[in-house]
This record gives sequence, C-alpha cells and structure tokens, in this order.
Amino acid sequence: MPVLLLLLLSVAVSVGISIIVLVVRRSRGHISPPTPSLDPPASCPLERTCLFHRPGCWLAIKSRSLRAVQSALDLHNPKPCSWMRALAGEEKLFIAPPVKGWVLVMGSGVPDTSDDVDSCFRFMLEVSRKLGQVQLFSYSRVLQHHAWVRADRGKVVRAYAWAGRTLWQQGPRTVAEKDLDLKCFDYTDPAEGVLFECLEAVSTNVEKVPLLAARWSLDPARIDERLIEASPGIAGEPSRRY
Repeated sequence: MPVLLLLLLSVAVSVGISIIVLVVRRSRGHISPPTPSLDPPASCPLERTCLFHRPGCWLAIKSRSLRAVQSALDLHNPKPCSWMRALAGEEKLFIAPPVKGWVLVMGSGVPDTSDDVDSCFRFMLEVSRKLGQVQLFSYSRVLQHHAWVRADRGKVVRAYAWAGRTLWQQGPRTVAEKDLDLKCFDYTDPAEGVLFECLEAVSTNVEKVPLLAARWSLDPARIDERLIEASPGIAGEPSRRY
C-alpha cells in the first residue's frame, strides 16, 4: 500500500510539473497585441483647424476686403473683435478677416430662414448686388432646421431651407449637393410624413451642411487657427432688419 501511494503521488507531481512547463512555454511564445495609444496622433496642418465650435448660422462672401463687407452691411458701432469673442455669441454681427478669398460673417444679426424667409431673401439680394457672390448656411442639431442659400449679383441661384417643412426651394441642385446626396423635399411633401418617415434624411442633411459649405466656400471650423489668431475682425450691429 505505501508503494502504491508513493507511485500515485509521483504521477500527480509529474503531471503538475508538466502542466506548469507547458503554461510557461506558451506564455513565452505568446506575443500580446499592442495596446492602442490613448495619445492623439501627431497633428498635421489641417488638423490644427478644429479648436473651436462652428456657428449655427453664417455668411460666406466672396471678397478680399473686410472694409468692403463692412460698408455693404452698413455696420453700426464698428469695433475690432477677436474670433473667440465673436463665437461666444456676444456680438450681433462679426466680420472675420478674409481667408482664401472669402469673408465670413456670423452672429445673431445674420437673417435666419427659419425665422423669416422673406427677410432672408431680401437680405441676400441686397448684399449680393453690392458684393457679388454671397452664401448663407444654417443648421440646428436640436431642432433639425437647416438651410443653404447662394446668391450672385442680385439673384438667388440656389436656395433650400427646412424647418419642419420646406420653407424655401429655389434653383437647381448643385453638383456638390448631388455628390453629398443631400435630400431636398418639395413644397408639396406633407410635413407629418416627412418628419416621421424621412427623419434620417433630415438628420443627415443637418450633419452635411458644413461639408456643403466646404465645397461651396469655407467651413468655419476648418480654418487654420494661425490665420484666426493673426488679425482681429470687426464687430458691430446691423443697420436694419430686412
């Protein structure tokens, strides 16, 4: 009996040692996958452009003269103003320094199509008569309202505005709209049907407004911060409501 117990003990010890050796060998031969880095990748010039939020509504005017835009808008009480202060929403109108041949204008004084389409229409006609090509972009992720308008020399060549229903549909769809697969509903589309059946299309439109702006002119949130910091813009009050 003692001999049998010793034999069983020897077998158990041998099996245990074999298992330990096998585990050690496998652990040495196993190469763990690299742990993903939590650090952001090295920045490139384009990635230096996303340091501040994008306004909900803005104009893009094809011009290299900040003063010409100021004169066309008949700005009251003009004063120097930084981008950051303007984006804080403290100014009625902010005219940014020219970037790549475009002047951006933002602030609560920019007409909103969801408030008054007729006022926005008159505004775009008048400003484009003075300055040439003028574009308007607006979007709200909360309300899902969105709009894009392009006027040139006193004529609206393309406009689409949505605020629970189609408010403005003018001119043929541009190549950029087609490439981005933007959905533009007709005036006759029932609002209730669109809201419940095409909510995804409406939401997609909202997210793609900045992409369309980048195609037509500029996306404010993609402007190089160094250009923004280089010189201030001009802030003031609109001369009147259109």
